[in-house]
Amino acid sequence: MKNKLPLLTTALLASLILPSSQCASADKGLKDYYQKDFYVGAALNYRQISGRDAKATALIKEQFNTISPENLLKWEAVHPQPDTYNFKPADDYVAFGQQNKMWVIGHTLMWHQQTPKWVFEDATGKPASREMVLKRLEDHISTVVGRYKGKIAGWDVLNEAIDDQQGDLRKTKWLEIIGEDFAAKAFEFAHKADPKAQLYYNDYSLYRPEKRAGVIKLVKSLQARGIKVAAIGMQGHYGLTKPSIEQVEASIVAFAKLGVHVNFTELDIDVLPNPSHRQGADIAETFGADAKYNVYTTGLPDSVQQQLTKRYADLFALFHKHRDVIGRITLWGVTDADSWLNDWPIKGRTSYPLLFDRNFQPKPAFKAVVQAAK
Repeated sequence: MKNKLPLLTTALLASLILPSSQCASADKGLKDYYQKDFYVGAALNYRQISGRDAKATALIKEQFNTISPENLLKWEAVHPQPDTYNFKPADDYVAFGQQNKMWVIGHTLMWHQQTPKWVFEDATGKPASREMVLKRLEDHISTVVGRYKGKIAGWDVLNEAIDDQQGDLRKTKWLEIIGEDFAAKAFEFAHKADPKAQLYYNDYSLYRPEKRAGVIKLVKSLQARGIKVAAIGMQGHYGLTKPSIEQVEASIVAFAKLGVHVNFTELDIDVLPNPSHRQGADIAETFGADAKYNVYTTGLPDSVQQQLTKRYADLFALFHKHRDVIGRITLWGVTDADSWLNDWPIKGRTSYPLLFDRNFQPKPAFKAVVQAAK
């Protein structure tokens, strides 16, 4: 699809590189600028919702109207042992969202990462049977989704189930033990636990044609069973130039043809050199420390700041263009200090991927995002 978005002129770009104090109205947040278009939110950690990070908490309330839990509702966090649930952090997260009248997201019910080994093993440590794993999956989903019925508005039921290269089902324990209907079972259990909750599929690198085709095939198979997928979550873990706007737009259009909405669920822009030749977010792919991949330890050069600003401007112009099918945009973190990209794919880096800096101030990219709403 040909990109019809106007390129930023030099003058416009220069107008966006302003002191932080000039970047936003004191009484308006991103949620207000995009109120008629889609929800705008962030992924939160426990410090922020518990009040230990008061500045971040204030910023969240000011800027966002939807929230996602970065790790609080992943299986290993909420259900670490067969008979043990740790609900306190998740309870606080949901309460925070309710108190602030936010669209609360649950993330995630089924994933090949951060799921305890016991889920897939019997009492002797050998591979569990299909029946045993299905029972554990149903119990987990019934318990977790049921606890927050009517409180969590939408669930990332299944996360990253498509292979990076060919677009086939990823080779995981879920597929190995349950079989190809593992996805259908997870959605069925979630719908049974809360029939009114929106149910989503979530994955990264969905701009790639092979992976896009794999997700389309998966969603069509679920729809053929009568299972409603409310939206496909496109994780926006992007770089300064890749993927192209045309690639991202092609997937928005393709997914909308399935009769589902599109959510951008984990948006951030990595400005640092990447040791991997792949664009994605496979947390298993890590590298050792190397100074040549941590090049902005004392601050982001103005030239890179301008690239970041333009990148966010172009992306949000695209989102605004397709606001009829986009349900929400969720940034994966609140400030640069919170970003997982400080520790992935190399630990200890100084990263700058979000709209707010380490001092909780809006970056020039923030104003670019506000301008895109207009």
